[in-house]
Amino acid sequence: MAIYTLPELPYDYSALAPVISPEIIELHHDKHHAAYVKGANDTLEQLAEARDKDQWGAINGLEKNLAFHLSGHILHSIYWHNMTGDGGGEPLEKDGVGELADAIAESFGSYAKFKAQLSKASATTQGSGWGVLAYEPVSGRLIVEQVYDHQGNVGQGSVPILVFDAWEHAFYLQYKNQKVDFIEAMWNVVNWQDVAKRYAAAKERANNLLLAP
Repeated sequence: MAIYTLPELPYDYSALAPVISPEIIELHHDKHHAAYVKGANDTLEQLAEARDKDQWGAINGLEKNLAFHLSGHILHSIYWHNMTGDGGGEPLEKDGVGELADAIAESFGSYAKFKAQLSKASATTQGSGWGVLAYEPVSGRLIVEQVYDHQGNVGQGSVPILVFDAWEHAFYLQYKNQKVDFIEAMWNVVNWQDVAKRYAAAKERANNLLLAP
């Protein structure tokens, strides 16, 4: 029985146009995200077989595959909800996301500085990867992470709350090789309500997620 399942999109394929075309959304969700779900389930089955047979010759590759596919599934599951056709702009108190806005200003100096850092981190990720705004539970601050592939180069315990997919499959059909243009356009569909809920949940659960001095 599959452990992981592909979540349904919270909107139709055309909901994020013109920032992201319906064709990209369909391929990205139905093919690429689905492949990470299948990869995670297949790897769990292979690990179960290794345990049953007590054969560990492939353990390094299997553990790496599990991290890759599972992280891809988790990040994409966040990604879809981080966006809305009615999104964009700056998070403001009048929109009910004042706590998030204050945290961004405290952690980065201003919203403009935060936007510049996440944009640059997303656009300059070497090869395939993500730009991520994450809650770091030890300091209680927000940080920007530049994630290689799906799982590399991240601080342990950090909780992603806003993710920008910088893999070519996320934009190439529409933006060609202009990743910078895609990242800039992404700011027009950010769902700050969703990001604020993730921030509040990460703060509330921080002590349960990570025991650290």
